[in-house]
Amino acid sequence: MKRLICLLLFCSSAVGADWQLPRLATGEPDLQGTWTSATITALERPRRFQSLVLTEEQATQWEQQNAGRFERIDEVPDGSLEAGQNVGGYNSFWMDPGTRVLRVRGEPRSSILTYPENGLLPFRLGARLKMYQFFLGGFDGPEQRPLGERCIVGFGSTGGPPMLPVLYNNHYQIAQSPGHVMILVEMNHDARIIRMDGQPLPTNMKPWLGDSLGHWDGDTLVVTTRNFNPGQSFRAALKHLIFLSPQAVVTERFTRINDAEIIYEFTVDDPDSYSDIWKGEMTLRQTQDSIYEYACHEGNYSLPGILRGARVQESDNEAE
Repeated sequence: MKRLICLLLFCSSAVGADWQLPRLATGEPDLQGTWTSATITALERPRRFQSLVLTEEQATQWEQQNAGRFERIDEVPDGSLEAGQNVGGYNSFWMDPGTRVLRVRGEPRSSILTYPENGLLPFRLGARLKMYQFFLGGFDGPEQRPLGERCIVGFGSTGGPPMLPVLYNNHYQIAQSPGHVMILVEMNHDARIIRMDGQPLPTNMKPWLGDSLGHWDGDTLVVTTRNFNPGQSFRAALKHLIFLSPQAVVTERFTRINDAEIIYEFTVDDPDSYSDIWKGEMTLRQTQDSIYEYACHEGNYSLPGILRGARVQESDNEAE
């Protein structure tokens, strides 16, 4: 048995040593293809875990507990639903959050965050208050609703940066051309154009997803993004809740380590919202799936319904 294990380890090392990083005709590393970030691991660490790296037993147990979680929402009771009660949302057909724990270079991880070491975001009180205010209000007009709900950018921080996994549509397509790298985000078909060795936009131009400039550090693509649109400060999803001020700076690193994986690292520097920087690390896994058009809401019928419901609720409160 020991000889067999040694042989397997030797073969694995040999395969890794023989792998050659694919390159473009220009000599730059080839990051092109479709990649997925789907995982059950969230940005912050669950309280039940004390360390970043999990044991194999912990990872397996977590995956088993998660199995079937979303299918249970399809268990709709028989008969008519009572008016005014919660009618639910998407059924499980539309959900694809991932089934496996995040693994980085083979290590099972309890959180995407690698710093701070406690796996929690170092929010300043002011940033938390702004998020609470967002939750308490936001029904006076369409401009106050979340961007994903309005079909402007994807939910949460799926388009980034930093690019974080959400409930579904966790694919990214990377394309490279001389002077540019494009990342097409499956959710809401956001396309981030990274200008290589370019000049920053004027500070009064604050596009969705920010202004991204890239360069190569050896075989690693380094992307620095500034000038975020103020409307993109609040980013909420089931797996993360973050707030980035327009002054935030996000630095990303993309390193391809084999045919099937890109190590994606990021650092967020936002002194207005956080008492310290925070860092994360993920594995983008190659997939043969295709990215199809994301049409969002056809006509977005839900948005006027949300606002109309708020007016009815206000009227009922005034009558009382």
